[in-house]
Amino acid sequence: MTGAGEIFNELTGEIDYSMLIVTTAAEGKQAGCLVGFATQCSINPPRFLVCLSEKNRTLRVAEASDALVVHLVAADDDALVELFGSVTGDDEDKFARCRWHAGPRGLPVLDECPRWFAGEILERMSLGDHRGFVLEPFAGDCDRGGGSFSFRRAKRLEPGKPA
Repeated sequence: MTGAGEIFNELTGEIDYSMLIVTTAAEGKQAGCLVGFATQCSINPPRFLVCLSEKNRTLRVAEASDALVVHLVAADDDALVELFGSVTGDDEDKFARCRWHAGPRGLPVLDECPRWFAGEILERMSLGDHRGFVLEPFAGDCDRGGGSFSFRRAKRLEPGKPA
């Protein structure tokens, strides 16, 4: 007999949601990672929930920051997804390997992701092996449309850190 946890993992593994890249900066450090656990959680007022792995360097920098940038990644941008999903910032400066600029509040905005928003961190919470950050958007850009990089495509990546 299959346990509830196994059923849950099988069912959620079939959901093909968008993968996002989250960046942040604090105390002279920058960080960013590929994120699969994120969702809009309120329409009015607008709110967005981002979940960062407890093992991730981006979490450590985000804990000292007051804001995050959420980037929608183009459906065909394998190189950027691999960089932010398979390389750990503990070992390598990801921002030295991509084009970016300082956006609102000095937060790193990825040039290859013309669809993004910056959100002020309103709340932090423990969510098991991830920390949740509730964001209130305060800036952004939606330069062009198109599909987003999906979970199913990201499954082939070797993570920079175990989940």
